[in-house]
This record gives sequence, structure tokens and C-alpha cells, in this order.
Amino acid sequence: MIKKKMKRQILISILIAIGINPDYATSFQDHGPGLGSGVSSEEIAAWDTSVFPDGEGLPRGEGSVKNGEVLYKSKCITCHGENGLGTTTGAQLAGAQLDLTSEYPEQTIGSYWPYATTVFDVIRRSMPMTAPGSLSDNEVYALTAYLLFLNNIIDEYGVMNASKLPKVKMPNEDGFINIYKIEETFR
Repeated sequence: MIKKKMKRQILISILIAIGINPDYATSFQDHGPGLGSGVSSEEIAAWDTSVFPDGEGLPRGEGSVKNGEVLYKSKCITCHGENGLGTTTGAQLAGAQLDLTSEYPEQTIGSYWPYATTVFDVIRRSMPMTAPGSLSDNEVYALTAYLLFLNNIIDEYGVMNASKLPKVKMPNEDGFINIYKIEETFR
């Protein structure tokens, strides 16, 4: 419970830092350039779809590599290319040949991303580009599973859900500073 409360406090601090605080929205509106409108607590709660590295915030549902491949071919391949190799309009998601210490590092899901839960979070929030947030939770789990498979992190029979996804060990998990561990050190 304390960990969850701390995460919420961090999220609230971030929202305040970028000016999305319902308590101050009216004063910003009155003294600002007159753009937009205030944000209510209910609107913030509806947008609070944060998924943390430990899996907090993951919804129910599940998806398989096989279903993810079908979805990828229908919704993602145009931008991200066959097998996630990227295009001129979409980032490379898989198939890195050069590691992060090479002269030309490739930042794919398998070579760069520290947590599998981040893959789920990014897909759910921002994909597909033409209709962000339109995928069901099962579709997001399936696409996440497929992308983990393309990066040789899980096998072709993999199924992802809220209990399995946080347990996936990403190749570059130790390549980042964990702010939660730092905070525990100073308590």
C-alpha cells in the first residue's frame, strides 16, 4: 500500500510540474494565454492509465504471440515494417544488429527498453498512430507478446497477461537507473 501511495505521489508531482493540477487549473486559465480549459479530477482519473514496471496498473486480459502477429500485420506493419524492422515513417522495434555501445546503436525494444510493461503502456496509449487508444486490452497484450517474440525475449507460444508481463526480464533492464530503488535508499 505504501509503495502504491508513493507511486501516486510521484505521478501527482509530475502532473503538477507540467501544469495539470485541477486545483490550479482555474487560476492558470484566468492568468494564462486563454488556451484550453481546466481539467477536472474526474478527467485526470479517466486518463490515469499508468502502468508501472512492477505491473501496477495493468488491466485484465491476455494475448498470445500468434494473435499479436495477426494484429501487427493488419495495424502496425505499414509504419513499423515487416518483423518490426522499421520504415521511413515508423521506428524499428526489433532486429537490432548493433548494441548500445556500438558507433551506431539501435534502440529497439530488445536492445534498449528496460521493462516489458513499458511496451504495453506505449502501445495502449499511442498506437495505432491513426487511432491512439483504440486497441482493446487483449489486443495490446497480444501485440506486446508478438513484439517480445520478435526480439527473442519470449518464444512463439508466449501469452502475456497482468501476472506474466511484469516477470519478463528485459535484456537492458539493468541499463537504467531505477528511481524507486534510489528513493528506498534515502528513506
